[in-house]
Amino acid sequence: QVRLVESGGGLVQAGGSLRLSCAASGRTFSTNTMGWLRQAPGKEREFVAAISWAGDNKNYADSVKGRFTISRDNAKRSVYLQLNSLKPEDTAVYFCAADSRNFEAVGGAWDFHSWGQGTQVTVSS
Repeated sequence: QVRLVESGGGLVQAGGSLRLSCAASGRTFSTNTMGWLRQAPGKEREFVAAISWAGDNKNYADSVKGRFTISRDNAKRSVYLQLNSLKPEDTAVYFCAADSRNFEAVGGAWDFHSWGQGTQVTVSS
């Protein structure tokens, strides 16, 4: 199993920025594809962004394109999400996710096999 621990959430005003981090430990082969999903109160969990092992493939939800950037550092077993131009509707618990399958296999459904506990992001208007 792989363990994922998120950090970096918090309270920010609309228009502000945050950087989320996720550190992985355990079976690194399980972090072939990594990503972020989020869940707002009363809503289903939704895909935010994903990145391939080499970082050469990335995918973003339409709602965050141009504002959020996903990156990873395999030497540090970490994945990051830079959140810029935040909006109140970005308020949610953000979950780090990982999967041993390659980017193309996970893509579409984004049904990651491993999840972190989540970090709260709250954007005030």
